[in-house]
Amino acid sequence: MQIPHLRWYIISLVFLATVINYIDRLTISVLAPIITKDLGLTNLQFGTITTSFLLAYTVSQALSGRLYDIVGTRRGFTISVTVWSLAAMATAAVRSLSGLSAVRFVLGLGEAGNWPGAAKTVAEWFPVRERAFAMAIFNSGAALGAVVAPPLIVWLQLRYGWQMTFVATGLLGFGWLVIWLLVFRKPEQHPWMTPSERALIESDRAMADETATGWSALLHYRQVWAIVVARFITDPIWWLYITWLPKYLSDARGFSLVQIGLYAWVPYLAADVGSLSGGYASGALIRRGWSVDRARKIVITAAALLMPAGVLAVRATDPMVALALMCVVLFAFQVWINNVQTLPSDFFPATDVGSVAGLGGMGAGTGSMCFTLLTGWIVDRFSYTPVFTIAGLLGPVGTLVLFVVAGRIRRLPTQTQALYANA
Repeated sequence: MQIPHLRWYIISLVFLATVINYIDRLTISVLAPIITKDLGLTNLQFGTITTSFLLAYTVSQALSGRLYDIVGTRRGFTISVTVWSLAAMATAAVRSLSGLSAVRFVLGLGEAGNWPGAAKTVAEWFPVRERAFAMAIFNSGAALGAVVAPPLIVWLQLRYGWQMTFVATGLLGFGWLVIWLLVFRKPEQHPWMTPSERALIESDRAMADETATGWSALLHYRQVWAIVVARFITDPIWWLYITWLPKYLSDARGFSLVQIGLYAWVPYLAADVGSLSGGYASGALIRRGWSVDRARKIVITAAALLMPAGVLAVRATDPMVALALMCVVLFAFQVWINNVQTLPSDFFPATDVGSVAGLGGMGAGTGSMCFTLLTGWIVDRFSYTPVFTIAGLLGPVGTLVLFVVAGRIRRLPTQTQALYANA
């Protein structure tokens, strides 16, 4: 049996894994009002649970990439999904701060593998000219997972209780694994692939197999530091809304769990629109003859100027107005991050893009850990207002740092050329 366009079915599977990844990630956030009350946890303690996840997630981004290189994409995804699904299900059995922190740590170790695994799948299955679109497909699974999670999780909780909700969402990963193990093979080994598709995939394989630059050498580039620091400053905005939005709606706006299920998904839908719009906008400007530097900076700047809408959101008297302004924030953030995540490929050859992106991810995780802990401490002592005010300023500040440190967006000389130039 041969299936035309098999690569698109493969990336659709990775997209589905990303949706499940975010459902498992957000279960504790959506149920935070119930879990914190049931277990008697403070906001700071809830923040430490999320920080445990982020610590493991940050470290595992680099470790998982190495794991996938050693064991291969098929086994790598099997390990990652098994680890995070077991951790999600184990949450149902713990009833202490230390227990929740431990299972969330393990969840972070597993979930981080989804991204290097997806990037490796794209590199194996797609020619260079199709990889950006393939990456956009699987990345959209994150926002869609955030849209699906609130109503699904609330429905499960109301029907079965919060413990069984974790069991049910954890089982989704094992259902996905059955399909993955049946369908996935390397392109050169897959019996379902047509000869024409195999030829297409291998058409530029030699060009993609050049030697990559090591981390220590990449850290000589100020452009790498610009991406790392900008994401350290700005990515906490996303994690603030991903982690705290349901609890904010409950604590500060008086939303019931049912109302959270009805409305909390809307900002994440705006984020999904922003992700697709951000990539389209800069690409459209480039097709009109704009330079990459000008197109990227215009779109990134416009997004950064919209992110302070969160300052107004937390001060709005009408909850629906607040929610609408939060939609603006998450729309803008996804426009911003979609373009910033293309900068490694704008600056560096394909062989170095994964490493630079991984370093950026580590910067993002580190900044988000710090801000999540700070959020819990501030909310316990003051309110949500200072937190959302600070977050509203992070987008413009991160963008300013990015542009000042990185300079003009253009393809850089190779590492060897740069070292000779600096000699």
